[in-house]
Amino acid sequence: MDTIHTAEALATGAGRSGHIATTTGTLDMDPAVPKEMGGAGGGANPEELFAAGYAACFHSALQMVARTQKVPIAHSSVGSRVHIGPDGQGGFALAVDLDVVIPDVTTTEHRPSRTQPTRSAPTPMPPAATSESPSPSATTDPLRADVLH
Repeated sequence: MDTIHTAEALATGAGRSGHIATTTGTLDMDPAVPKEMGGAGGGANPEELFAAGYAACFHSALQMVARTQKVPIAHSSVGSRVHIGPDGQGGFALAVDLDVVIPDVTTTEHRPSRTQPTRSAPTPMPPAATSESPSPSATTDPLRADVLH
């Protein structure tokens, strides 16, 4: 890979209850442990940050593929949910659900192919990272993440 950009961040202190900052200074905060994990909540947690970044990267890759195929997707959106839970081996695992909505694309012949967004995405798609259900906000035939991967 020829690197075109490197993002760098540093976590200090008590991990999830510590401090995180990027070298550019655009992110500089104390994350909060979610209430569901025994914390006080009330602030952004690492899973929320991952969900936002993953959705943005996947949406960007989807738009790139659509431009390449000359398919307009001006009103598309990508929502993500990051789940964390025990992995059965004493650690934790993450799972990601993506809700990809492309309201202007209603037929499969105009949808980007299954493999292209994964090859174009800056972050590889984990095997269990697709959602089997479309976004509840979809008003027309939504393009689901499981169609893309």
